[in-house]
Amino acid sequence: MEIERKQADLIDHYVKQASSLQGSSLPILILEATSNPSLFAFSEILAVPTIAQLEGTGQSVYLNMLRLFAYGTWSDYKKNSASLLQLVPEQVLKLKQLTVLSMAETGKVLPYDQLMQELDVTNVRELEDFLINECMYAGIVRGKLDQLRRCFEVQFAAGRDMRPGQLGNMTHILSSWLATSDNLLLSIQEKIKWADTMSELDKKQKKDYEDKVEEAKKLLSLKLVTLGPQFTLEN
Repeated sequence: MEIERKQADLIDHYVKQASSLQGSSLPILILEATSNPSLFAFSEILAVPTIAQLEGTGQSVYLNMLRLFAYGTWSDYKKNSASLLQLVPEQVLKLKQLTVLSMAETGKVLPYDQLMQELDVTNVRELEDFLINECMYAGIVRGKLDQLRRCFEVQFAAGRDMRPGQLGNMTHILSSWLATSDNLLLSIQEKIKWADTMSELDKKQKKDYEDKVEEAKKLLSLKLVTLGPQFTLEN
């Protein structure tokens, strides 16, 4: 998809930039990356050694901002705004878009009331405009606006960065799913085998019945021959 190719190109660009920069140049790069209207993944940038080295320095607040955009939501920002940098309008928009993606990870039917609360939107018209213009047109989600049920039905949503430790949990979930799938497959195979056995048994019983009918016909014919041509079934 076009959005995935664009993401990959942007990530590669910022990773290369971050790898070649030091000190005061890194905060500028972080501000640029988190404001870029087409970038929605940040874990690769976080993993760059020069970025990680901001931890514990006077510029660690920029590292925390990058973590917010990688894993957080608009609600997370509001709860911790005192210890974070003030966001510019482009960053506010980006973080709200990312919030929709986070919500789409946990549910495919998003109630309007919940969306309005999480996004600080005051009315349905404003919410629907945001979902259409800033999310669906941006290509990060696809879905249906259901005004009657007051919900957004998600059909597709771009994935967000995985939090540290989330990969292990996901691996556990996938392993459990695989085990369940294996058990289900085994059960299906056993049922197919049982059905094949019953089918063969049914064929055998049908053949036995047909053989007996054929044998009965032959015996009846022999008796008629023995009794002679003057004997009929009417006699």
